[in-house]
Amino acid sequence: MLPMTNDNQQQTMAQRWAMQFTSTPRCVRLVRSLVNKTLLSWGYGREDIDRTVLVRSELAANAVRHGHRHGHRFEVRLSGEGATCLVEVSDPLSRRLPRLLETSDEDEHGRGLQLVSALAKEMGHRARNPIGKTVWARLSLVTPEEETRA
Repeated sequence: MLPMTNDNQQQTMAQRWAMQFTSTPRCVRLVRSLVNKTLLSWGYGREDIDRTVLVRSELAANAVRHGHRHGHRFEVRLSGEGATCLVEVSDPLSRRLPRLLETSDEDEHGRGLQLVSALAKEMGHRARNPIGKTVWARLSLVTPEEETRA
């Protein structure tokens, strides 16, 4: 955990976690478990953890499915500070940018980013050097202190 100060010089704690994984469906399950444990250790509540894990799962599954490049890994990063959690997933393919799809009731795929968009405060993507892209989502969470007071 890194101490951070805001404009009012009040100290808040920013937490960071990152890890790289091989591009397999099994690793998506592993990341789900690790993100869950990380957010629990940071003191967030069950509902916020479940939402964040779901967003992370969708982004990681997309990285495995659409961003796979032989010999490269995907990376997952979490940054939590107060009532905000930033979820980032990077993969080695920059030419396949994420886009929200229109789906019908019969479609079996294509709803992942719609789900992320509904759960996140904001989302987007950016180029990653030297190769690839990062897809990110920012979520509003109840801070551990607010959870205690509620």
